[in-house]
Amino acid sequence: MSAQPWTQIPVGPHDIKLVVADMDGTLLDEHSEIPEEFWPMLDRMNEHGVTFVPASGRQLATLKSMFGHIAQNGSYIAENGNMVVSHGQVVNVIDIPMEEVHCMLDAARDAYQQGKYDIGVVVCGLDRAYVNRRDDAFLAECRKYYHELEIVDDLYAVQDRVLKVAVFDFDEAEPMAHAVFGGFEQSHQVVVSGKHWVDIMDRDADKKQGVIALQRALGVTPAQTAVFGDYLNDLLMLDTGEWSFAMANAHPDLKRAAHYEAPSNAEHGVLQVLHHLLGV
Repeated sequence: MSAQPWTQIPVGPHDIKLVVADMDGTLLDEHSEIPEEFWPMLDRMNEHGVTFVPASGRQLATLKSMFGHIAQNGSYIAENGNMVVSHGQVVNVIDIPMEEVHCMLDAARDAYQQGKYDIGVVVCGLDRAYVNRRDDAFLAECRKYYHELEIVDDLYAVQDRVLKVAVFDFDEAEPMAHAVFGGFEQSHQVVVSGKHWVDIMDRDADKKQGVIALQRALGVTPAQTAVFGDYLNDLLMLDTGEWSFAMANAHPDLKRAAHYEAPSNAEHGVLQVLHHLLGV
């Protein structure tokens, strides 16, 4: 079953209390920026008692810097669901035992040293993210998503609660994810979160669980939830809202799973649909 066109939905207002949107490829435009029209829409959502939540692989500090004036009292699903904040209060944190992190580092190190993959690792901690690869191209990619970033000599020596291990591949991440980290798929979430990124997390941690934690904290039902996504790390999250949307630029698996297809991120599809759903 494929997603239906969003234009088949009657014009609202519909009873929606929670809007959850992925960032890259979904809310963010083709320049990886929040559209200017989002801010007045956010004000209108607040006026109508609708909670907006960015759901991202980005760290909490990065999301707060992007959302400026709502930073301290906002709601967020950060680190692909490993940290959930409801109106400024942390409601859920999921971390990985350090011995498991070391096994992931072993797999990445071996693949890199064998020359099979041009990859770099980010150990995503509760306080900040840590890397030991120092080339400018890799660091530039990391700083897009991790504003609190520390370069260390030894990732094995990191002393922090680790939420996930993220791996950047200068080529395609999807085949690398299965080849290098396939052994973790039975015990952990191994999620391709973008063309060049894969995240390895606790098996019970993903954006879906993040949305469920927020729904519980806010007293919101799936029937009152709208969810937008474009890539594989958004796939499970679509189950949490009866108003589920895959962007026109989404991975084919999302278009098969979503109830509706929204215009692309370059067309500011999230905003178009919200105007339609909320009648504002």
